[in-house]
Amino acid sequence: MTHRSRSRERVFAGFGLGLLVTGPAAADDLPTSLPVKAPVAYVAKAARLQEAKGYDWSGWYVGAHIGVIRGSSNWSATQPGFGGPALNGSFDLPFNFDFMAGTGSYVAGLQGGYNHVFPSHWLLGFEADASFPNSDVLIPYAVRGSQTVTSPLAGEVTYGEAVIHYGSARARIGYAFDHLLLYGTGGLAWTYDQVTRTQVAGVPVAGFATPGTVDTALMWRLGWAAGIGVEVPVAGNWSARAEFLWTGFGRLGTIFPAGAQNYSSDLNMQSLRLGLNYKIGDDTHIPDFLTKGASALETDRVAFHAQATYLNQYDPPFAAPYSGKNSLAPNIGRETADITLYAGVRLWQGAEAWITPEIDQGFGLSGSVGAAGFPSGEAYKVGAEYPYTRLQRAFLRQTIDLGGEAQKVDAGLTQFSGTQTADRLVFTIGKFSVGDIFDTNKYAHDPRVDFMNWTIIDTGTFDYAADAWAYTVGSAVEWYQGPWTVRAGIFDLSTAPNTTTLDSHFDQFQLVGEIERRYSIADQPGKLAITGFLTRGRMGSFEDAIQLAAITGGPADIAAVRQYQSRGGISMNLEQQLMPNVGFFARAGIANGNIEPYEFTDVDRTVAAGLSISGKQWGRDDDTFGIAGVVNGISRVHQAFLNDGGLGILVGDGMLPNPGNEKILETYYSFPVFAAKVTLDYQLIVNPAYNRDRGPVSVLGFRLHTQY
Repeated sequence: MTHRSRSRERVFAGFGLGLLVTGPAAADDLPTSLPVKAPVAYVAKAARLQEAKGYDWSGWYVGAHIGVIRGSSNWSATQPGFGGPALNGSFDLPFNFDFMAGTGSYVAGLQGGYNHVFPSHWLLGFEADASFPNSDVLIPYAVRGSQTVTSPLAGEVTYGEAVIHYGSARARIGYAFDHLLLYGTGGLAWTYDQVTRTQVAGVPVAGFATPGTVDTALMWRLGWAAGIGVEVPVAGNWSARAEFLWTGFGRLGTIFPAGAQNYSSDLNMQSLRLGLNYKIGDDTHIPDFLTKGASALETDRVAFHAQATYLNQYDPPFAAPYSGKNSLAPNIGRETADITLYAGVRLWQGAEAWITPEIDQGFGLSGSVGAAGFPSGEAYKVGAEYPYTRLQRAFLRQTIDLGGEAQKVDAGLTQFSGTQTADRLVFTIGKFSVGDIFDTNKYAHDPRVDFMNWTIIDTGTFDYAADAWAYTVGSAVEWYQGPWTVRAGIFDLSTAPNTTTLDSHFDQFQLVGEIERRYSIADQPGKLAITGFLTRGRMGSFEDAIQLAAITGGPADIAAVRQYQSRGGISMNLEQQLMPNVGFFARAGIANGNIEPYEFTDVDRTVAAGLSISGKQWGRDDDTFGIAGVVNGISRVHQAFLNDGGLGILVGDGMLPNPGNEKILETYYSFPVFAAKVTLDYQLIVNPAYNRDRGPVSVLGFRLHTQY
C-alpha cells in the first residue's frame, strides 16, 4: 500500500528533482534494495587530496536537512467603525510530537549554495533553502498555534496561525579549519502561512459569523534570517552540519469578512537543523554531477541516501452513465511528487537504526478512489496541494548470524553494505511498512521503479496494517535457514478502517506470517512465498449493513455496524527468472469476503501475473520493459453492499446493478536520462470498481525517478 496536484506540484517536483539528481534509479525502496552507486573517479581523487591537505570547502553544493521548529505570534484585531478598543494577544507555535499520529513540529527541506575560501581561511558563501513542516493533511499544518478571547463586539473567538512552508536566501561568513567550518549566516527569509478566525460563541457586531464559522487567509511574509552553525567533513565530498536559525517577520494584515474584523500579526520562528551537503565542486564538475549523480555516503558508522519521484497520470474520457462518491472521474490528470531521505547508523554488531523523513505533495486520480486496483502506487489515500513532511520510517534492525555460507550485502536505501551468513535471524522493530518485509517481489513491488498499479505491486487481498501513507508500528522476525525463510510479525492498525492515525493503545492489531522457499530450475533462480494475515479490530459485516439499510431506508453504512471481530486471508507470491534478463512473477490471494477490508483496498480474491525484461536483451542495459495483468473480484454480499449505496475504501459508485470482475492490464518502458530514469506507462482498467456500466478506462502515466 504505497498509496500518494495542482498547479504548484510541477514547481515542487522540478525543484526537488533538480537538487537531488543523483544516481541510477534501479534500487527498490526496501531493506533488500539493490546496491547504490559507488563513488565516481573525481570524488575518490578529491577524498585522497582532502586527507592530505584538509577539506576544501570551496565550490557549489546541494544538500538536505531535517529539524525541529517553534515560534510565536503577536496579533491584534479591530472592529472597524465601532470605536471599541482593539483586541490584542499573543500565542506560541509550540513544539509537539505524536509518534502514533506521525505529527509534530518537525521539518525536512533542501538547500544549495556556493562557498569560496580565501587564503586567509576565511569563507564567504551564499545559500538558499526551503523547508516543509509536517502535516497529517486532514488537520493540516502541524506547526501552528492559537488563542481564544472574548469581547462584547466580537463574541468568543479563536485566532490562529500555521506555517505551510518557509525558506531563506542568506550569506555565510565563517572560518575554515582543516576539518571544521564555523560560520554565521544572515539574509532574507520568507514564509507562507495560514491565519484563521473561528467564531466559538456569539455573533460579531456587523459580521455574519455564527458559532463554528471559520475565516481563513493565506499570507506570504518577507523578513530576515540569522543564525550560526558548524560543519564538518564526513566522507568524500560529503559534509554534515548543525545549524540554529532565527527568522523574524514584520507585521502583516488581512480582513476576516465573516467576522467583520481587520487582523494583523507578526511571526518569529526558531529552528534547530541537522543537514548533509554534497560538494559538487567548481563549474567544471557540474556536468559530471548532472549525468553521473552523487557518490553514495556510507562510512563504518553512518549512511545516507535519497530518492525523488514525480508521477503524472491522465485518464481520457470514458463511459460513465452514473457516478458516486468513490467513482473515478473521466478526463482528469493528477500529479504526485515525493523526496525521501534515508539516514542510518550502525549501533553495534549487526544492529542498524534508520529514519526516513519524506516530503510529499499531490493527489491520485479522483483523490485515489474509483478502482480497487488503483493505478498509482505513489498516490496516498490523502493528498495535499502543498508539500509537507512525514516521518515514514523509524526502526531498528538486528541481524544475528547463525552460520552457513558468507554472503555479500550491497548497500541499499535502508541497508548498510557488509556480509551476513546464509543462516540468520533478523529482528525489526519500530515504524516501517509491512510491505518492506512481507509479500516482496523483485519484479513487481516498487511503484517508483517498476509497475504502478496497487494490485500488481502488492497482492490485492493482502490487507496489511497501515496508516493512510502505508506505514505502521510493529515488529517482525525473520529466520533464514538454507533455502527456507519463515517470517512473523505483529502490527498496529489505524484507529478505524482507512484512517490516518494509528491506534495508540494497540487494541486493534494484525498478525502476519509468511513462509518462503528459494529454489533453482534449470539454473534459473526463483522463490515461492505463502503469506497469511489475521486482523483483529472493529470492522463491519456487509450483511449487517445491508439489513440496517433495509430498516432505515438509507444507503448501506458499514461504519454503523462495526464491532470487534476477525478477518483473515492468505496469498501466494512467485518470482521466477526464466532466462538471464527475463523474469516472471505471479500472485494470487483470497480473503474473507463477508467483512470489510480494514486498510488496503476492496479485493476479496485476486490473480496477477507478468513479465519484466531487461533492455540487455536488445542492447540497452539500463532499460526495462514490463507487462502484467490482474483480475480482482469480490464476494456476492460485497457486491450487494455496493449496490445498496455502500462505500468501500476505494470503490462505491452509489449502485452496482451489473457487477463484474475488475480486469487490469499494465505495461511500462523505463530508460535512463542523465542521472534519472523516465518511465512511460499505460494501464487499461475494465469494469473499474467491479462495475460493468462504467469504463473501460485508459490511464496514461509518466514517471521521473532518481536516487543514489
